[in-house]
Amino acid sequence: QVQLVESGGGSVQAGGSLRLSCAASEYTGSNYYLAWFRQAPAPGKEREGVAAISRHGPIRYADSVKGRFTISKDNAKNTLYLVMNSLKPEDTAMYYCAADYRLGWSYALRASEYIDWGQGTQVTVSS
Repeated sequence: QVQLVESGGGSVQAGGSLRLSCAASEYTGSNYYLAWFRQAPAPGKEREGVAAISRHGPIRYADSVKGRFTISKDNAKNTLYLVMNSLKPEDTAMYYCAADYRLGWSYALRASEYIDWGQGTQVTVSS
């Protein structure tokens, strides 16, 4: 089981940018699938897949963030990143990183596919 710690959240105005980081406790390079999810504070809101990066490079984004968010990883630092540009109020949520060593890539943005989770970092976008 890999330990994950997110950082980089904060409060920004619409149109602004943030970079989230997720530090892993061990090498995740070619061993793990990694992803970012978010959960808005509204009651009953499910955890939504934002972006995922496979063990060997392919990337997938949710339609709502395509062209605005970029997922990447630094294997030497065991760190996953999410650069978020052109932020909108509807991007406000708790953002989580997740990892799993085996999943079906077709389901890479499905929360149930991941076994290891960080504690989350809050992103608030004001209009």
